[in-house]
Amino acid sequence: MKKSTQEIFDRMEKEYGRDLTCYLNHDDGWQLLVATIMSAQCTDARVNEVTKVLFKKYPSVQALASADLKDLEEVIHSVGFYHNKAKNIIGCCRELCNRFGGEVPSDIESLTSLPGVGRKTANVIRGNIFNEPSVVVDTHVLRISNKLGLVKTDDPVKAEFALMKVVDKDYWLYINHWFIALGRTICKAPRPKCSECYLQDICPTFKKEQ
Repeated sequence: MKKSTQEIFDRMEKEYGRDLTCYLNHDDGWQLLVATIMSAQCTDARVNEVTKVLFKKYPSVQALASADLKDLEEVIHSVGFYHNKAKNIIGCCRELCNRFGGEVPSDIESLTSLPGVGRKTANVIRGNIFNEPSVVVDTHVLRISNKLGLVKTDDPVKAEFALMKVVDKDYWLYINHWFIALGRTICKAPRPKCSECYLQDICPTFKKEQ
């Protein structure tokens, strides 16, 4: 890892520590998988409100696998794109029951073979449930890693593989948590608070804009 990249992560670790807080409420793997599917283009706070009701009504993978589409749509309506999300949740839970004995698999290939599960969702599961080093690229990670010059792409999958090359594996689990913390408090879109940022002296975007 380059010296400048190491400095970024040294400062982030000092600022946020190594707490792996997951912002989506869940008790086990299948609940996190369903919550993450719902979180696309929706806030974690909204998803957490919906899952309070959802997991009470459907307390198991099997219950969701046999859910009525219209009934499920009604429950998750407020997360947006509810028709596709409901369809994917039912399809995903059916696949879990039929192919994996109701258990959530840990490998990326099996996870991404499930309806509604892309690499980002799969890596959320791998990191949070199985503690497997994985890079989760959400909007915060994509935006901030570009600003810091770690990647040069707007494609989340390309960014994931680029970050895996330039960042030591020891930091993979923490990238998403640290970048979310930075993105929610300081490096906000569209108006970052650069004057308050502890990375401003090593941020190429800040230097360019001066």
